[in-house]
Amino acid sequence: MLTAEQRRAKIGAVFRVSSGNFLEMYDFMVYGYYASYIGKTFFPAESEFASLMLSLATFGAGYLMRPLGALLLGSYIDRKGRRAGLILTLALMAVGTLTIALTPGYAVLGPVAPLLVVIGRLLQGLSAGVELGGVSIYLSEISTPGNRGFYCSWQSASQQVAVMFAALIGVALTMLLPPEEMTRWGWRVPLLIGCLIIPLILFLRRSLQETEEFQHRKHRPSGREVLSIIAANWRLVVVGMMLSIMTTTTFYLITAYTPTFGRQALHLAVQDNLLVTLCVGFSNFLWLPIGGALSDRIGRRPLLLLIPTLALVTAYPAMSWLVAEPTFGKLLMVELWFSFFFGIYNGAMIPLLAEMMPAEVRTAGFSLAFSLATAIFGGFTPAVCTYLIEMTGNRASPGLWLSLAAAISLTAAIAVRRVTKADKQQASVAADAVPAAVGK
Repeated sequence: MLTAEQRRAKIGAVFRVSSGNFLEMYDFMVYGYYASYIGKTFFPAESEFASLMLSLATFGAGYLMRPLGALLLGSYIDRKGRRAGLILTLALMAVGTLTIALTPGYAVLGPVAPLLVVIGRLLQGLSAGVELGGVSIYLSEISTPGNRGFYCSWQSASQQVAVMFAALIGVALTMLLPPEEMTRWGWRVPLLIGCLIIPLILFLRRSLQETEEFQHRKHRPSGREVLSIIAANWRLVVVGMMLSIMTTTTFYLITAYTPTFGRQALHLAVQDNLLVTLCVGFSNFLWLPIGGALSDRIGRRPLLLLIPTLALVTAYPAMSWLVAEPTFGKLLMVELWFSFFFGIYNGAMIPLLAEMMPAEVRTAGFSLAFSLATAIFGGFTPAVCTYLIEMTGNRASPGLWLSLAAAISLTAAIAVRRVTKADKQQASVAADAVPAAVGK
């Protein structure tokens, strides 16, 4: 039982470590919300669709850097410590955000402008490749017995605060500025606000204490050891990636893609789309700790089987019902239903992913699995859904994309117990063998 002082210390640690996760998600959401404006500024093309696709492809390109960030920065965190690594990821995110916010448009710099934006996105992606994993592992290692799911849920919950904050700013801007001013300079305001928050979050992160579990660890693996242990447990990484596909796809579908989907496909008012996104962020914030706490009580696997099954049965019918006669109320209902999927599933999946990975490479393994899911599936959700609607003419096709993600994650949930048991046995062998091999 924790004393009052210990409880306050735990709450403070959760707040400080999650603050950087807030900024990481805020910056990513802002780009997704204003993709059409960014496309017109940096990617002028012969059609609005082409301009938007170039902007969304750049949004997705940041995710291609995530696996590299997971290995490089995840290895650094597993060697040097959770605190040092989380400060480094925040610094990289800050540089990427400043680059995008301050780069003049195509009309001023020509082809150099989109190149700089891509570089900024790649830096953001490199940082984000380990940010979520680093925070999740930190929370799992400071959690009290029997509450790991609940503790880990606050990593994702902090992201929902970012979703709501970005949406609120968007609602205010669209009410205050006409569309031409939003295109000219208004979309930069949320990014600049994110830049102003950076010093505060850096201060909070610098006051983090290293986790006791990491401090007590006798062996700190080298970069070569990290790669060897991960290679020996590649099946864990693959299953972890498959488990993560459901959560990454659902999240980007109901947050980053909602303003674009509502405006481009449903022709709803910009304010309505952002208001729906705001409600989704609040709904996610409520469901995540419930999902985490529920997984602590009944186990992770039952929830990981239930939610993908529900998504398979209802995702496409729900989207078909929405697009038949789009309204603000129907969009809100569908998005809140998908929000339930995300919150409960993610609340169980994140702690399981932390528990699956060998202790020596917990951050790198977790981050690699999650970042691969994001790079291959989740991060490109806005671009894929936009393309599917354009090519098929079926505005409900994003429901098929979500159904495919659910099928993949359901397959992984069925297989996870067998694969985890087999690979954890191999992990202990690899961990013992690698130091001896390196010393030869």
